[in-house]
Amino acid sequence: MGARDTGVAEETRVLVVEDDRGIAESLVRGLQQVGYAVEGVRTGRAALSAPSPDVVLLDLGLPDIDGVEVCRRLRARSDAAIIAVTARGEEADRVVALDEGADDYLVKPFGLAELLARIRAVLRRRRPMEPEILRHGPLALDLRTRQVSVDGHVVALTPKEFGILECLAADPGRVVSRQQVLERAWDAEWYGPTKVVDVHVAALRRKLGVPGLIETVYGHGFRLGAVQESRERS
Repeated sequence: MGARDTGVAEETRVLVVEDDRGIAESLVRGLQQVGYAVEGVRTGRAALSAPSPDVVLLDLGLPDIDGVEVCRRLRARSDAAIIAVTARGEEADRVVALDEGADDYLVKPFGLAELLARIRAVLRRRRPMEPEILRHGPLALDLRTRQVSVDGHVVALTPKEFGILECLAADPGRVVSRQQVLERAWDAEWYGPTKVVDVHVAALRRKLGVPGLIETVYGHGFRLGAVQESRERS
Protein backbone atom coordinates (compact mmCIF):
# COMPACT_ATOMS: atom_id res chain seq x y z
CA MET A 1 0.00 0.00 0.00
CA GLY A 2 1.19 3.54 -0.67
CA ALA A 3 2.02 6.03 2.05
CA ARG A 4 0.60 9.50 2.59
CA ASP A 5 3.03 12.35 3.12
CA THR A 6 0.41 15.03 3.71
CA GLY A 7 -1.06 17.05 6.55
CA VAL A 8 -4.44 15.44 5.77
CA ALA A 9 -3.89 12.60 8.18
CA GLU A 10 -5.00 11.18 11.49
CA GLU A 11 -2.29 13.16 13.31
CA THR A 12 -3.92 16.41 12.21
CA ARG A 13 -6.52 17.06 14.90
CA VAL A 14 -9.58 19.22 14.27
CA LEU A 15 -11.89 20.50 17.01
CA VAL A 16 -15.39 21.33 15.76
CA VAL A 17 -17.16 23.78 18.10
CA GLU A 18 -20.77 23.94 16.90
CA ASP A 19 -24.00 23.91 18.95
CA ASP A 20 -26.27 22.87 16.05
CA ARG A 21 -26.26 19.07 16.21
CA GLY A 22 -27.05 18.54 12.52
CA ILE A 23 -24.35 20.92 11.30
CA ALA A 24 -21.85 19.50 13.79
CA GLU A 25 -22.48 15.90 12.73
CA SER A 26 -22.17 16.83 9.05
CA LEU A 27 -18.86 18.64 9.64
CA VAL A 28 -17.41 15.83 11.75
CA ARG A 29 -18.45 13.19 9.22
CA GLY A 30 -17.07 15.11 6.24
CA LEU A 31 -13.73 15.80 7.91
CA GLN A 32 -13.35 12.22 9.10
CA GLN A 33 -13.99 10.95 5.59
CA VAL A 34 -10.90 12.73 4.28
CA GLY A 35 -8.69 11.54 7.13
CA TYR A 36 -8.74 14.16 9.88
CA ALA A 37 -8.95 13.15 13.54
CA VAL A 38 -12.03 15.09 14.68
CA GLU A 39 -13.59 15.91 18.04
CA GLY A 40 -16.91 17.74 18.26
CA VAL A 41 -18.12 19.86 21.18
CA ARG A 42 -21.21 22.05 21.52
CA THR A 43 -20.25 24.71 24.08
CA GLY A 44 -17.51 27.24 24.68
CA ARG A 45 -16.63 25.66 28.02
CA ALA A 46 -16.13 22.29 26.38
CA ALA A 47 -13.95 23.89 23.71
CA LEU A 48 -11.75 25.54 26.33
CA SER A 49 -11.33 22.29 28.26
CA ALA A 50 -10.63 20.10 25.20
CA PRO A 51 -7.06 18.97 24.38
CA SER A 52 -5.31 21.46 22.11
CA PRO A 53 -5.94 20.56 18.43
CA ASP A 54 -4.20 21.66 15.23
CA VAL A 55 -7.30 23.38 13.82
CA VAL A 56 -10.40 24.78 15.52
CA LEU A 57 -13.65 25.32 13.59
CA LEU A 58 -15.33 27.77 15.93
CA ASP A 59 -18.98 28.78 15.80
CA LEU A 60 -19.25 32.34 17.13
CA GLY A 61 -22.87 31.91 18.25
CA LEU A 62 -22.40 29.51 21.17
CA PRO A 63 -25.04 29.05 23.91
CA ASP A 64 -22.83 29.69 26.95
CA ILE A 65 -19.80 31.86 26.06
CA ASP A 66 -19.60 34.27 23.15
CA GLY A 67 -17.53 32.73 20.38
CA VAL A 68 -15.28 35.77 20.10
CA GLU A 69 -14.38 35.40 23.77
CA VAL A 70 -13.66 31.69 23.21
CA CYS A 71 -11.45 32.68 20.28
CA ARG A 72 -9.58 35.17 22.48
CA ARG A 73 -8.97 32.59 25.22
CA LEU A 74 -7.91 29.88 22.78
CA ARG A 75 -5.45 32.18 21.07
CA ALA A 76 -3.95 33.22 24.41
CA ARG A 77 -2.99 29.65 25.24
CA SER A 78 -2.66 27.84 21.89
CA ASP A 79 -1.11 28.24 18.46
CA ALA A 80 -3.86 26.18 16.83
CA ALA A 81 -5.26 27.54 13.57
CA ILE A 82 -8.70 29.01 14.26
CA ILE A 83 -11.38 29.28 11.59
CA ALA A 84 -14.46 31.20 12.74
CA VAL A 85 -17.57 29.45 11.40
CA THR A 86 -20.79 31.40 11.83
CA ALA A 87 -23.95 32.82 10.30
CA ARG A 88 -22.76 36.34 11.09
CA GLY A 89 -21.80 37.90 7.78
CA GLU A 90 -21.30 41.54 8.70
CA GLU A 91 -17.85 43.01 8.16
CA ALA A 92 -17.63 44.20 11.80
CA ASP A 93 -18.07 40.63 13.07
CA ARG A 94 -15.39 39.35 10.73
CA VAL A 95 -12.98 42.08 11.82
CA VAL A 96 -13.56 41.39 15.53
CA ALA A 97 -13.01 37.65 15.13
CA LEU A 98 -9.83 38.19 13.12
CA ASP A 99 -8.56 40.80 15.58
CA GLU A 100 -9.08 38.37 18.45
CA GLY A 101 -6.90 35.71 16.85
CA ALA A 102 -8.92 33.89 14.20
CA ASP A 103 -6.87 32.87 11.16
CA ASP A 104 -9.79 32.76 8.76
CA TYR A 105 -13.55 33.25 8.59
CA LEU A 106 -16.35 31.25 6.95
CA VAL A 107 -19.97 32.38 6.68
CA LYS A 108 -22.75 29.77 6.70
CA PRO A 109 -23.83 28.17 4.48
CA PHE A 110 -20.61 26.90 2.94
CA GLY A 111 -19.53 23.77 1.10
CA LEU A 112 -17.21 21.04 2.33
CA ALA A 113 -14.78 21.65 -0.52
CA GLU A 114 -14.36 25.30 0.51
CA LEU A 115 -13.92 24.30 4.16
CA LEU A 116 -11.22 21.76 3.28
CA ALA A 117 -9.43 24.34 1.15
CA ARG A 118 -9.52 26.84 4.05
CA ILE A 119 -8.14 24.22 6.44
CA ARG A 120 -5.33 23.38 4.04
CA ALA A 121 -4.57 27.08 3.66
CA VAL A 122 -4.32 27.81 7.40
CA LEU A 123 -2.20 24.69 7.88
CA ARG A 124 0.10 25.82 5.07
CA ARG A 125 0.60 29.15 6.78
CA ARG A 126 1.48 27.42 10.05
CA ARG A 127 3.42 24.55 8.43
CA PRO A 128 4.87 26.20 5.32
CA MET A 129 7.28 23.38 4.46
CA GLU A 130 4.78 20.54 4.78
CA PRO A 131 3.98 18.81 1.47
CA GLU A 132 0.40 18.18 0.42
CA ILE A 133 0.75 15.10 -1.71
CA LEU A 134 -1.21 11.88 -1.41
CA ARG A 135 0.68 8.87 -2.76
CA HIS A 136 -0.48 5.36 -3.51
CA GLY A 137 1.67 3.11 -5.67
CA PRO A 138 2.35 4.95 -8.96
CA LEU A 139 -0.35 7.53 -8.14
CA ALA A 140 0.36 11.01 -6.74
CA LEU A 141 -2.22 13.73 -5.96
CA ASP A 142 -0.97 17.25 -5.31
CA LEU A 143 -3.73 18.82 -3.18
CA ARG A 144 -2.37 22.34 -3.55
CA THR A 145 -2.22 22.38 -7.35
CA ARG A 146 -4.93 19.70 -7.80
CA GLN A 147 -2.61 17.90 -10.19
CA VAL A 148 -2.60 14.11 -10.59
CA SER A 149 0.21 12.01 -12.00
CA VAL A 150 0.81 8.32 -12.60
CA ASP A 151 4.45 7.23 -12.69
CA GLY A 152 5.33 10.92 -13.09
CA HIS A 153 3.01 11.43 -16.07
CA VAL A 154 0.40 14.16 -15.48
CA VAL A 155 -3.21 13.03 -16.00
CA ALA A 156 -5.87 15.67 -16.71
CA LEU A 157 -8.99 15.15 -14.59
CA THR A 158 -12.28 16.99 -14.22
CA PRO A 159 -13.03 18.56 -10.80
CA LYS A 160 -15.43 15.74 -9.92
CA GLU A 161 -12.93 13.06 -10.98
CA PHE A 162 -10.29 14.72 -8.81
CA GLY A 163 -12.75 14.86 -5.90
CA ILE A 164 -13.53 11.16 -6.24
CA LEU A 165 -9.86 10.24 -6.37
CA GLU A 166 -9.01 12.50 -3.41
CA CYS A 167 -11.78 10.85 -1.39
CA LEU A 168 -10.36 7.39 -2.11
CA ALA A 169 -6.69 8.35 -1.74
CA ALA A 170 -7.25 9.95 1.67
CA ASP A 171 -7.35 6.43 3.14
CA PRO A 172 -6.14 3.79 0.64
CA GLY A 173 -7.82 0.42 1.16
CA ARG A 174 -10.80 1.86 3.02
CA VAL A 175 -14.14 1.24 1.31
CA VAL A 176 -15.95 4.50 0.51
CA SER A 177 -19.67 4.31 -0.26
CA ARG A 178 -21.26 6.00 -3.26
CA GLN A 179 -23.11 8.34 -0.91
CA GLN A 180 -19.85 9.36 0.76
CA VAL A 181 -18.30 10.03 -2.64
CA LEU A 182 -21.29 12.17 -3.60
CA GLU A 183 -21.05 14.19 -0.39
CA ARG A 184 -17.34 14.79 -0.98
CA ALA A 185 -17.02 15.27 -4.74
CA TRP A 186 -20.41 16.81 -5.54
CA ASP A 187 -20.34 19.03 -2.43
CA ALA A 188 -24.13 19.29 -2.32
CA GLU A 189 -27.26 17.26 -1.80
CA TRP A 190 -27.69 14.91 -4.77
CA TYR A 191 -31.25 14.00 -5.62
CA GLY A 192 -30.53 11.64 -8.51
CA PRO A 193 -29.31 8.02 -8.49
CA THR A 194 -25.97 7.28 -6.80
CA LYS A 195 -25.03 5.27 -9.90
CA VAL A 196 -23.84 8.58 -11.39
CA VAL A 197 -20.67 7.91 -9.38
CA ASP A 198 -20.05 4.73 -11.40
CA VAL A 199 -20.00 6.70 -14.65
CA HIS A 200 -17.34 9.05 -13.31
CA VAL A 201 -15.34 6.20 -11.78
CA ALA A 202 -15.32 4.40 -15.14
CA ALA A 203 -13.94 7.51 -16.84
CA LEU A 204 -11.40 7.93 -14.04
CA ARG A 205 -10.16 4.36 -14.48
CA ARG A 206 -9.68 4.88 -18.21
CA LYS A 207 -7.70 8.08 -17.70
CA LEU A 208 -5.44 6.66 -14.98
CA GLY A 209 -4.78 3.45 -16.95
CA VAL A 210 -3.71 1.40 -13.91
CA PRO A 211 -5.59 -1.92 -13.71
CA GLY A 212 -6.73 -2.73 -10.19
CA LEU A 213 -6.11 0.77 -8.84
CA ILE A 214 -9.78 1.57 -8.20
CA GLU A 215 -11.66 -1.50 -7.01
CA THR A 216 -15.44 -1.89 -6.85
CA VAL A 217 -16.61 -3.53 -3.63
CA TYR A 218 -20.02 -4.77 -4.69
CA GLY A 219 -22.84 -3.65 -2.46
CA HIS A 220 -20.60 -1.18 -0.62
CA GLY A 221 -18.64 1.22 -2.85
CA PHE A 222 -15.06 1.72 -3.98
CA ARG A 223 -11.52 1.64 -2.64
CA LEU A 224 -7.95 1.93 -3.85
CA GLY A 225 -6.44 -1.50 -4.33
CA ALA A 226 -2.86 -2.68 -3.78
CA VAL A 227 -0.74 -1.88 -6.84
CA GLN A 228 2.94 -1.84 -7.64
CA GLU A 229 4.93 1.32 -6.94
CA SER A 230 5.92 1.59 -10.62
CA ARG A 231 4.58 0.16 -13.86
CA GLU A 232 5.06 0.87 -17.53
CA ARG A 233 2.41 2.99 -19.19
CA SER A 234 1.45 2.44 -22.78
